[in-house]
Amino acid sequence: MADTIINKVRTTDIELKDRLVGINRVTKVTKGGRTFSFSAVVVVGDENGIIGWGKGKASEVTTAIAKGIETAKKNLIKVPILNGTIPHEQLAHYGGARVFIKPASQGTGVKAGGAMRAVLESAGVTDVLAKSKGSSNDHNLVKATIKALVELRDANTVADHRGVSIDKVFNG
Repeated sequence: MADTIINKVRTTDIELKDRLVGINRVTKVTKGGRTFSFSAVVVVGDENGIIGWGKGKASEVTTAIAKGIETAKKNLIKVPILNGTIPHEQLAHYGGARVFIKPASQGTGVKAGGAMRAVLESAGVTDVLAKSKGSSNDHNLVKATIKALVELRDANTVADHRGVSIDKVFNG
């Protein structure tokens, strides 16, 4: 996943909002008994195309969330958003989680569930159709959704990659 994140973003002058996606209580069994700790998956974004995710583990919920936010701020990426939606359809998977995101017309809203909704809203997508297939594991859904967003390309990026003008991209 780390090698697919191409567009690293600097966090100096960005106002990031965090969203808690999920908390899990994990148990470690030792000779002295059970030790409980918490794992938190957090998504941060500026709701304008910049998004990141993080996971924090600690013996207290608040500490786990804080660690997740700090990790998320270190993994920011830039996502192309056009008029509140994504440029094209995208399918991605991570582990057992499979996600499908599709652009929607203005006024549709974010038609997505749970972890996908948190990721898409944090990125600033206001109109999108999304479907989660396979595993409903929050951690894998967040990773699959971010992987799908990383693979999105807008018309300018495609034109630069091909070495042609934007008119050529649309007209053949």
